[in-house]
Amino acid sequence: TVILSGLESGQLLEVLNGSFPGTLLRAESGRVTARKQWLAGRLRASGQLLLDAGAVEVLTESGKSLLPVGVVRVDGDFNRGELVDCVAENTGRTVARGLVNYSSAEARRIIGQPSSRIESILGYVDEPELIHRDNIVIQ
Repeated sequence: TVILSGLESGQLLEVLNGSFPGTLLRAESGRVTARKQWLAGRLRASGQLLLDAGAVEVLTESGKSLLPVGVVRVDGDFNRGELVDCVAENTGRTVARGLVNYSSAEARRIIGQPSSRIESILGYVDEPELIHRDNIVIQ
């Protein structure tokens, strides 16, 4: 399946000629869902979260959610539900991408803190994680 912009002409001809100017979702790619292919694809990240080594390990080795305690810095301005890159602090490499549960302003207030403190810091808690594992794709 190829997702194309409805605002640009000639894209269908490009697809027929073997080029994919939009987002390509492959029918069979192991256990990676179409949704995660979409996240990993051509969407532009609105910001980035710089992760400590422990958070990188939890994401890449255990496939768990990203908690605020493992984030050391927030870059960019983004809203809840937008895509961000998750970057390893020690290497500068993007290790994952995901949809955030908090805006950049909120994230800056809760990073480095245990999830149990979110409500006392923000006055509410939507989710205990910055990015739920269902909304993360490892790079």
